[in-house]
Amino acid sequence: MNLRVIAANLVVKLLSFYREKTTMFFTFAFPIILILVFGTIFMSQDNVEYRLCVQDLDQTKSSEKSVKTLELDGKFKITRVDPAANAAQYVRDHRVNLVLIIPKGLEKSLIRRKFFNDFNSSVTITYVYDPSSSSVLTKIQILNAVLAGINQEMAGLPPFIKSVEKSILSKKYRFIEFFVPGIIAMAVMTLSLFGTVDSDTELRQKGIIRKMSTTPITRTDWILSNILYHFILAVISTIVMLLVSYGVFAVSLHINAWLLAFILLDVFAFVGIGMILTRFVKEAQSAAAAANAISFPMMFLSGSFFPIELMPGFLQKFAKTLPLFYVNEGLRAAMVFEDNLAALRYSAVIAGFAAVVFILGILATKWEEGQ
Repeated sequence: MNLRVIAANLVVKLLSFYREKTTMFFTFAFPIILILVFGTIFMSQDNVEYRLCVQDLDQTKSSEKSVKTLELDGKFKITRVDPAANAAQYVRDHRVNLVLIIPKGLEKSLIRRKFFNDFNSSVTITYVYDPSSSSVLTKIQILNAVLAGINQEMAGLPPFIKSVEKSILSKKYRFIEFFVPGIIAMAVMTLSLFGTVDSDTELRQKGIIRKMSTTPITRTDWILSNILYHFILAVISTIVMLLVSYGVFAVSLHINAWLLAFILLDVFAFVGIGMILTRFVKEAQSAAAAANAISFPMMFLSGSFFPIELMPGFLQKFAKTLPLFYVNEGLRAAMVFEDNLAALRYSAVIAGFAAVVFILGILATKWEEGQ
């Protein structure tokens, strides 16, 4: 072991790192971004206020008092739902994960119990929920705790308030069914973005792309072949993920043409971003660091791993500007809910984004500059 050689090599590497200003920026900025993002999300979790949609079918003072109790004891932010609305459809249309239904006759049942000693008098509230959201279980647990507190005030008597859960889906799904589409979207994004960045920067640094201008291949041919290459890899990767999901977890998902459509749009969107990055970030290390700075926050903020409802309001709004969010939601609409209309809406958004960044990526890719 020659310590002098080791020290000299270390100095060379540090100086090389210092000269690559962009690499330095993204290397240090990326973890800081993660700290800021997740620190904001998980800061003061004890003060998290969940949104709760309530449909009051009784419309009495007693039902209003019950809503106030939920708001105060459960720390819910209450949103009123029109009594005439279909609760299950409301969950789908407004992208909420739970509606609590207070039944008609609550006040009458309470009067019978209080003034006529009818201790068998009770009411049953209904939780209409979306099982795709992991936070819905937390809401139900909080609600059950509040109801237990109300029933405890009537100690020694049969419970006055009971509850029943009703999924918006006719078929029961596990959380893994909602998790897999998000993982597919994230994996295709990572493959397309990093594959483009790694390949383009390496070819540019070696001068190969500049030499391509002297060959019969055109810039359009080269870009389209790259798209096809990433699409094939994405399809193979998706097939492997689905085989593992079906084989190990016995998932129940709907495989249809929407899956290929969203994979293709995902590839176009993030290949376009990759081409733009390699145009403005010169070194391979810098490009990879920049890709990390884009992809990692996006995969955590777009609802791939946990619901965006857990985030502060401003981050929820930001999440809905991210392309991966629409790929996630589109795949879930198609593979879980079989909601073709929702899948069409999400595909339109991601298609528009993909078209813009892909065109910009093509314009940024120039043979003569070694791009």
